[in-house]
Amino acid sequence: MTKPEKGKLFYVPQRPYMTVGTLRDQVIYPDSRDSQLKKGIRDVQLEDILKKVQLEYILEREGGWDSVQDWMDVLSGGEKQRVAMARLLYHKPQFAILDECTSAVSVDVEGFIYQYCREVGITLFTVSHRKSLWKHHEFYLQMDGRGAYEFKPITSDTTEFGS
Repeated sequence: MTKPEKGKLFYVPQRPYMTVGTLRDQVIYPDSRDSQLKKGIRDVQLEDILKKVQLEYILEREGGWDSVQDWMDVLSGGEKQRVAMARLLYHKPQFAILDECTSAVSVDVEGFIYQYCREVGITLFTVSHRKSLWKHHEFYLQMDGRGAYEFKPITSDTTEFGS
């Protein structure tokens, strides 16, 4: 196993980092506005990303892209997690490690985001205990914490780990 090149692997934690800055900065982090523009990504495309994670209302509620807030306090847990998923969609890496990153997001929104990631070609590695996510993956890896593991395909009759 080798580590992917810089920019091809993205990590999304359960408790995402919210940077000091604008709403735009939250979505494009760690990019700057200049980097966003150099990539040719306009605000209308960022709005589309917010729609994909069902956060488009945040633009009006918080005063637009240039609004500066204490985002850790302003956003709910689920909103912060969806902002982190918006970052993932903005950066479009080849691989993403998702570490319980949708635990505060409804199952329907979570499913839409996972399905969209697959459609745009982001290979997902999910750390989760939620069986609702199995349908978005082809294999599971169960580790027992003592060095043993089981790696198997997920099939229609897979009901729990170890089966």
